[in-house]
Amino acid sequence: ADPQAVARAICLRLLTMGPRTRAQLAEALQRRAVPQEAAEAVLERFSEVGLIDDEAFAEAWVSSRHTGRGLARKALASELRHRGVDEDIVKDAVERLDPEQEAETARALVMRRLSSTRGLDPAVRTRRLAGMLARKGYGPGLAFRVIREALESEEADGLPSSSSSMEGHGYPED
Repeated sequence: ADPQAVARAICLRLLTMGPRTRAQLAEALQRRAVPQEAAEAVLERFSEVGLIDDEAFAEAWVSSRHTGRGLARKALASELRHRGVDEDIVKDAVERLDPEQEAETARALVMRRLSSTRGLDPAVRTRRLAGMLARKGYGPGLAFRVIREALESEEADGLPSSSSSMEGHGYPED
């Protein structure tokens, strides 16, 4: 079979399953032992006609993963690099993420998890919430600020926050 026809078929099959970066497609072609010159010709042609667009992929990835999974810039950049996106494209894509939107997403993540930590020691709560945010790529400065705000807000609302209280555990008060 013609190596370029094989390369086109592989790329089209992968692209029908979902968007791919140029590096992901090149890796797939290499695994299937498509000759380098045929792979390069097909990848170049697909880029020219817009079937491969790493910039659009990166923008969509950042938007989708930030909204859906609550990932921060650091985690998003790591995922894009792992998919073979060029460093300049990675920087551009994650810089488009509004810092205030990132902080709001961190707040929403903390608020969603806050009630499941109620009744634990404040240090344990902070550690667990900070760990969750760190795994999603949030820096310690933003993480601890958001956690402190959430715990202070909870305290101001009169909700129990420490293990010294049995409130919030379903036990009636005496």
